[in-house]
Amino acid sequence: MILMKYLLPFLFIAQFSFGQSPQISQKTKFDVTRLITLTPEIEKENKTVLDLYPIMKMNGIHYVSFLGKKGNGVLTNQEGIIFGKQLGSIVSVRVSLEKLPFLNSVQGIEYLELAGKIKPTLDKVVFDTRVDSVHAGIGLPEIYAGKDVFIGITDWGFDYSSPMFYDTLLTATRVFAAWDQFKTSGPNPNGYNYGTVYSTPVDLIAAGADTSNIYSYATHGTHVAGIAGGSGAGLPYRGMAFESQFLFTTFLVDEAAVLDAWQWMYDIADAEGKRLVMNMSWGLYHFGTNDGNSLLSQAITDLTDLGVVFATFAGNNGNVSFHLVKTFNNDAIKSLVYFYDYAANQYMWGQSLHFWGEQGNDFEVKVEVLTGGNAFLVESQWIPASLNGYLDTFLVTGLDTIWYNVAAESVHPLNNRPTMRLRAKKTNTGLKLIMHAKAVAGRVHIWNVTELTTDVGNWGMAFGSNGAGYTAGNTEYGIGEPAASDDVISVAAHNSEFLSGTSIIGGNRASFSSKGPRYDEVMKPDISAPGAAVASSISSYTDNAFTLLTSVDFNGRTYPFSKFSGTSMSSPAVAGISALILDANPYLTARQVKEIIIATARKDQHTGVVPTEGSPLWGFGKINAYQAIQLALITVGTQELTHEIRWKVYPNPSSDVFVIDGLDKIESAQLIDLIGKTVNVEMVNKQLNVSSLSAGGYVLRIVSGGKVYQKNVHVVR
Repeated sequence: MILMKYLLPFLFIAQFSFGQSPQISQKTKFDVTRLITLTPEIEKENKTVLDLYPIMKMNGIHYVSFLGKKGNGVLTNQEGIIFGKQLGSIVSVRVSLEKLPFLNSVQGIEYLELAGKIKPTLDKVVFDTRVDSVHAGIGLPEIYAGKDVFIGITDWGFDYSSPMFYDTLLTATRVFAAWDQFKTSGPNPNGYNYGTVYSTPVDLIAAGADTSNIYSYATHGTHVAGIAGGSGAGLPYRGMAFESQFLFTTFLVDEAAVLDAWQWMYDIADAEGKRLVMNMSWGLYHFGTNDGNSLLSQAITDLTDLGVVFATFAGNNGNVSFHLVKTFNNDAIKSLVYFYDYAANQYMWGQSLHFWGEQGNDFEVKVEVLTGGNAFLVESQWIPASLNGYLDTFLVTGLDTIWYNVAAESVHPLNNRPTMRLRAKKTNTGLKLIMHAKAVAGRVHIWNVTELTTDVGNWGMAFGSNGAGYTAGNTEYGIGEPAASDDVISVAAHNSEFLSGTSIIGGNRASFSSKGPRYDEVMKPDISAPGAAVASSISSYTDNAFTLLTSVDFNGRTYPFSKFSGTSMSSPAVAGISALILDANPYLTARQVKEIIIATARKDQHTGVVPTEGSPLWGFGKINAYQAIQLALITVGTQELTHEIRWKVYPNPSSDVFVIDGLDKIESAQLIDLIGKTVNVEMVNKQLNVSSLSAGGYVLRIVSGGKVYQKNVHVVR
């Protein structure tokens, strides 16, 4: 029987009201209402609740994290409301518990949503990616290893003392700074009022590693960073960009915290006059819009405009039939919802079903409970997306309770699509939960993702057939956030190629690698890199499980290495290669780096023929660092650098000659006019004769010592 009826959600609305400014999604309204009711548990430091929501404690006060889109007003901190640094129009917002009932008082924000919680999910890699040829400098002006480029890693489980993060002589750390957002002792980073920053080698070594957090003493970040830029520590497991420097952030598992991390990293890179590549080996399906319109995607675009390159994993659900899609014509579908094993994870809560429809077309959903022999027991009423509200209720059959809650919206504020999130808890494995959906018209996509009490489950579970009339799931449309963002390089995974005698073997697609495209049919992923059984460093402080591959002793401590698999491992390979590209040509924009990676992607017998729009399995093919560097060296970049690089041109402007000073050996020099045409000029003794050129602006592009240098110059008459 149904104990709580359809109108139950409106019992919660009386606890607070939402004004017209800012605009707030139904899912956020639902979650905020729950947070208000859970305030006593939060104040008692109930770990289950603190793990479930994006809550942080500052100066003894609990704050809830949000992402906001700035409106026309002025953002001014007030009691209980703190604004973070702004990325374009996107800003992190933290609201104290006592201010949650008054979200309509947040001025200057036009749209506000609760920050989503986030979860993460070598030796052969350098051969597969052709990085070995780059490191050897074969046919290149010099060896490229990521010098003068920062790689920012937002993750968990950093071992600051690892020899992988030292230079190749193992004499100096390459970790420039680290921010542990979980650690409360301070000092806080400048401009932020939480976490602990380490900005000197002494502080980093004294700290040893980041603190225990939601993932205990983790190791994921150490493994990822080793792939992107590890020195090898005297072993064969050298990363892609082994001369790069690192910026690490152990972040608070929510979107607002990662927004702050990005801004902190960008500010450091900008102040140091270095290019920045960001790696994100984490993601989820239930925050954002998964179609490039999310607030996180908008923030990524803003930083991309400033020159930051983003690489992220495409997801690890490629071998799970966790997706359904149906184009309705006044009909319905039903499917068996598979649950993750409650005994396999202490934080297991249930399954989270996510629905996105087409603009202007409503859809309805209900759940039904059957016995193991398919006898009907109980069902909910039909719940439409046009409910534009939320409910938190349960079904009872005998001694069993099936809990579920729904947040539904007919027009999501960011993409105008109808959407729904339905979460269900069913601990009796002898019962079956059936999902029903119906609509008059329109296409609806549905995903089945595991839900943990920590709100960070990100693996799919199947939709299954249960006999005649049922629809089983498929493995397509598996791209979530932030991989769905337009400007990130979304990375699929394959098995590394390697030499066996004189034969090259391996190279097939990794079965776990999530498949595209996005549900709006935009092609993702963008590229593929090795992600299966990748060897890299492990945190020497970790209490997470791993299988030891080898270890190295350094400064009186033993540092282990292990092999992990996942697109979490393929993404940092692409991040490291992006650093190599910027090492060769720092004037490339972030989008030019992505375009070069796509343009030089290699195809083979495993990828087959890749369509011009890309492949939902491979993106545009396998990353090829060697050809990418070659193309980068001849590409005219348009990124303005904040710091000049040790050379000058004088006089500028000039009507006669340009004199080049500060560069030793010059391999080539070009002038490019404003329409991109190369102008032939003669260089003698580091002087360019421009007396015959038309007046106007040009780009002077020089290759010296294997590096690209550019300046804007002007010819006058």
